[in-house]
Amino acid sequence: MPLRDVVAAELRRLILAGALKPGERLGEDRLAQQLGVSRNPVREAMRVLEAEGFLDVVARRGAFVAKLSARQADDLFHVRLALEPLGARLAASVGDPETALLERSWAILDLVREHGPDHDVDDLADLHTELHSLIFEMTRNNYLIAIAIPMVKRGQWLLRQSAPLQNPAAWTEHDGLIRAIEAGDPDLAEAAARHHVLRVRNSLRPHLDPA
Repeated sequence: MPLRDVVAAELRRLILAGALKPGERLGEDRLAQQLGVSRNPVREAMRVLEAEGFLDVVARRGAFVAKLSARQADDLFHVRLALEPLGARLAASVGDPETALLERSWAILDLVREHGPDHDVDDLADLHTELHSLIFEMTRNNYLIAIAIPMVKRGQWLLRQSAPLQNPAAWTEHDGLIRAIEAGDPDLAEAAARHHVLRVRNSLRPHLDPA
């Protein structure tokens, strides 16, 4: 991986884990020293994270870890409601979903069931992101994948901040979604994805900053 991508992955991990707090200013020199790299890959990585929505860059002030208000979360869910049902429909429409992707999807759900609600929140967020990314990969639509994966990562951050993933019901819905995709039922897969996104949105609203 290019060094820029390595640095971006580490910064993204620190943000998702809460080690870098919303609103915290990120200095290039400090980050370069902390990560043991020069300033150039840090600067390039920060551009990547700005494009993904993890950072806000303010002229003459620098880069800050982005905050997610209720309004921003609603904006994100409007996009999720457009893309995730579409992704589920297309995944169920390909006719022969890749076996490896389906097997990994079921393995994720089995892993979560095995560990239950006591599973580490960071691990749950990572597994949730992987599962939703797998669904988009099943579509074999490279344009949709390129648009949707950053959205999925942004959604992981939101879920990590409010921790609804420790609710078993949040995972049970994925069983029906993956089953519909595996059965090749586009209508059912689309409906399951839409129901899931709406339920998550409603469960998150009480936890968000109204500003």
